[in-house]
Amino acid sequence: MRNLEWLSAPFVGIGLVLVGAIILVSAAGAVSSDDSLLASPLDPVLRDELLSRADQLPRLRSLLVSVDDELVEEHYYHGASSGRVANLKSASKSIISLLVGIAIDLGHIQSVNQAITDYFPDYFDRDSDLAKTEITVEHLLTMQAGLQTTSNRNYGRWVQSGNWIRHILSRPMVDRPGGRRIYSTGNTHLLSAILAKASGMSTLEFGRRHFAEKLGFSLPAWLQDPQGVYFGGNEMQMTPRAMVSIGQLVLSCGMYGGTRVVSEQWVRTSLEPRTRSERSGREYGYGWWVGTLAGHRAHYAWGYGGQFIFVVPDLRLVVAMTSSPNPGEGRRAHLRSLYDLVEDQIIPALERARRDAD
Repeated sequence: MRNLEWLSAPFVGIGLVLVGAIILVSAAGAVSSDDSLLASPLDPVLRDELLSRADQLPRLRSLLVSVDDELVEEHYYHGASSGRVANLKSASKSIISLLVGIAIDLGHIQSVNQAITDYFPDYFDRDSDLAKTEITVEHLLTMQAGLQTTSNRNYGRWVQSGNWIRHILSRPMVDRPGGRRIYSTGNTHLLSAILAKASGMSTLEFGRRHFAEKLGFSLPAWLQDPQGVYFGGNEMQMTPRAMVSIGQLVLSCGMYGGTRVVSEQWVRTSLEPRTRSERSGREYGYGWWVGTLAGHRAHYAWGYGGQFIFVVPDLRLVVAMTSSPNPGEGRRAHLRSLYDLVEDQIIPALERARRDAD
């Protein structure tokens, strides 16, 4: 379609109109990546509704569905493709949690009860707030460190500082360790620094060697702080298919392709509700959200703008979604639309198809 010189004069106008129409449809509509996918196990009527609704979401970039560890739906929107990585935003926190579990399995980190002072002795002295010395790895995972948040209105000042670790640890204590949940990306950045110190390799290298390679995908480098620590809890880059494989890993309690990647105990422990969001009331484990979707218990990684990995164990279902991460009008409505796609279309479509088959 790039060369229209073959068109004879009488048909040039018609040809250009047709080409323009095709381009507009491709730009706005979904592109399925792989025709070799298994036949969809979703009810065809509800599936059509699903794809129609997804096609109308201007911020949506990808929608992938896996059932019984098989990818059965794969759709891309608005220029996205299977090979293009997405910024996971805060869904990165769920990945960091898995990496911490692997580090504990390997003996690099003693346990979740280990105090963070073991890893940052240079930032603590006799004048340090005693409560800060009681912060543990688990407190970071559950957002119960008690430190003033580095997220939201404090985020810009933090990431513009010359030493991110020092800035986090110099925040005042606004609650006791283990107390109320205070969402802070600084907590998961400390976990990334701990991973590097404990393993003797960067978070990127650790993630590639002990995680991504075993799941069969490439893990690109992402943002580092001024001291070279890879950003823990934001900015990780992955393809939507890699996100699906992570969901399948969690669904299989740490197994992938017959290989044990992380212990079953860690996965189960990570998904246990431990705190509740101070804003939405949603439950939170070790970096994973816990809730109910269409009457089914679900666990999910959630990133700003609409980056999701949903895991619904009793349906053997994984759903991965990516969206434009840019701020803008309609972001909150888009987020609600993504939950609706899972609750109103995907889960009912799978349930109806299974009932019909039975």
